[in-house]
Amino acid sequence: MDSLSQIVLGAAVGVAVLGRRMGPRRAAIAGGILGTLPDLDVLVRYDDPVDSFIMHRGWSHSLLVQAAVTPLFGEAMLRLSKALRDQRMLTYIAVYLCLSTHALLDAMTIYGTKLLWPLSVQPFAVGSVFIIDALYTLPLLVAMIWALTQKDWTPRIGKVVAAGLILSSAYQAWCFTAQQVVTARAQAFLQQQHIAADRLLAIPTPFNSYLWRVIALQDREDRYLNIYMPVFGGPAQTTVYSHPRGTALKTCLGENAALEKLAWFSRGYYRLDRRPGQGGDEGNDGGDVVLSDLRMGLTPNYAFQFAINGDVPRRLGGSRGTQADIDWLLANLWHDPVTRRAEVAARLNLQELHRTVAANAGDRRC
Repeated sequence: MDSLSQIVLGAAVGVAVLGRRMGPRRAAIAGGILGTLPDLDVLVRYDDPVDSFIMHRGWSHSLLVQAAVTPLFGEAMLRLSKALRDQRMLTYIAVYLCLSTHALLDAMTIYGTKLLWPLSVQPFAVGSVFIIDALYTLPLLVAMIWALTQKDWTPRIGKVVAAGLILSSAYQAWCFTAQQVVTARAQAFLQQQHIAADRLLAIPTPFNSYLWRVIALQDREDRYLNIYMPVFGGPAQTTVYSHPRGTALKTCLGENAALEKLAWFSRGYYRLDRRPGQGGDEGNDGGDVVLSDLRMGLTPNYAFQFAINGDVPRRLGGSRGTQADIDWLLANLWHDPVTRRAEVAARLNLQELHRTVAANAGDRRC
């Protein structure tokens, strides 16, 4: 999740556990600092941008590593705060909860979090909440602000913090439930259209948990479908877009370490495209083979795109969205299934869903 969410979650946990001992203000500050510590792994730099991408949320987000370092931070807090010097176990509990709730919250996003590193390097990625969601953050933000204004503990501050934690946790439960509902609806929708999908992944669209994007991979057709549907609504509120995956371009790459790493990290939800290189050469022997992680960002403005055919892979920048995307998102949230401008050429009607669209075959030349 975003840094603000992690800070306010850590602050709320800190106040809930240590507020009576330290006072709500100091407990909120301590919890907020602890709650953001795992993200300091971004300061570790790698020469390879692919490694920088896939190694984030690694060792510092491991529940095992966090347990190991809890005594280190706990003892530091015992020495800095007289109010905690006879509360070693309570302090340790607070430290571990501030660190581990950070990792567990990150695991609810689609990026992935290596919760069991080094025993397992497989990221846990539920994907039920968008990385920035005000409905999750606001209750905790209110609780943190309230705590920072209070020097001494009162039953009221305890109730405010408890309410913030309960509401934010309930929202996470709603997001997970909505994901399961949308996944089941997408499966039923495709069955009604006699469409076979090899894999499905439901992800919330930006900043909300009501309109979802379901990625349906069709390996045989070498394409994927973007299916946009709200939690409640029927086929009339559902729009479908077909895009090429371009996996035949793998033959142009041979043994390619960047491709292997990114294909593993994305769990197979990626596409390959041929694009003009930095020199503008569009011929068979020029240009870039670009891998895009389909899980993060909206087509074609994916958040993580890498040119992987050179000796050293390069991360590519680009637009993250436009005003047209905002208008499209708001319209679809209100059950007005307008066509997304960036995908207008790829939209399918229900009669076309069972066909492999030749126009989406893509450029497969090496």
